[in-house]
Amino acid sequence: MKTIEYTNALQQALALEVPSRELSLRRDPSVSKFWNDNRKLLEAAWVEWEVENKDNLLLPDESLLDSKLRKAINDAWENPEKENVVADLWEEIIPGVYETQFFDLERLADFRKYLEDAVNSGIPKRAPYGIQLNRYGMMLDPRSEGHLAAPSFQAFYNAIMDRYMRPISRLLLGTYGYDNQTFGFSIQYNPDKDKDLHAHTDASSATLNINTNLPDEKFTGSVVDFYDKASGKTVQTKFEPGKAIIHRGNVPHATHPIESGQRSNLVVWLYGDNMQIPRGSTSSYGNISSSSIKDVALESVTARQRWSLPDGPKDTVAPF
Repeated sequence: MKTIEYTNALQQALALEVPSRELSLRRDPSVSKFWNDNRKLLEAAWVEWEVENKDNLLLPDESLLDSKLRKAINDAWENPEKENVVADLWEEIIPGVYETQFFDLERLADFRKYLEDAVNSGIPKRAPYGIQLNRYGMMLDPRSEGHLAAPSFQAFYNAIMDRYMRPISRLLLGTYGYDNQTFGFSIQYNPDKDKDLHAHTDASSATLNINTNLPDEKFTGSVVDFYDKASGKTVQTKFEPGKAIIHRGNVPHATHPIESGQRSNLVVWLYGDNMQIPRGSTSSYGNISSSSIKDVALESVTARQRWSLPDGPKDTVAPF
């Protein structure tokens, strides 16, 4: 088979005619064919884009993240016995749902600028239409068609998944063994488009939802409901700039309509090989309290195991 060489891939990518929203919503076979046929070209275009704009791009890295969280994570990787410091940074909302400050508020504008530059690049990107075709969102994971393949972003994305989310979800949610694979997308809520999300659970072992609004980007509405199966209660929370919520995928949740402003988030998932997730009524351990979940996780899996990388290869399965 002849190898296709792409020269000036960026210009070729900018000239592509992207499938229409209507075709995407219908899951027309031509849509998947477009993204798969152009995958290598688009990946090459993202490389060229970063090279051409290297003097103007502030490339994302872990320095964008909250300093307390970053230090606790780094310390735990050096000595897993210090993992309780990481756990202490997360506030429990209901069993299986926790929140903390994830981004450094003083650096969040830098990250947003990078994302806006990526959007304005003109390189075709696939919207996450598996969840209502969010018009302003992007696919983030290499498993997905039309993902944000810029090398620096992918390095940052992998650091979030490998160094932060996976050990945190193992520590708080007991997901060890069901977190080899990753998935991610960005999403934006607006009063006139994509304003809410009905009650649902995620096809994940763990979901990390990170707000990327700047401190002066106010919005009203868009409150998130989390349903506690054990107590039958619904708890409401509102995303604050740079804060993250992590929860087991099987916790039912819903987003109320946004009334003004806009809310921007990164949403990333972990699950096992072939999209396996823990089974159980409230968690993989059944109807027990959150503190007991932690105890079971601590007893059955060592700290060193929690602070380790999966051995197996990455698969190519994407939920949508």
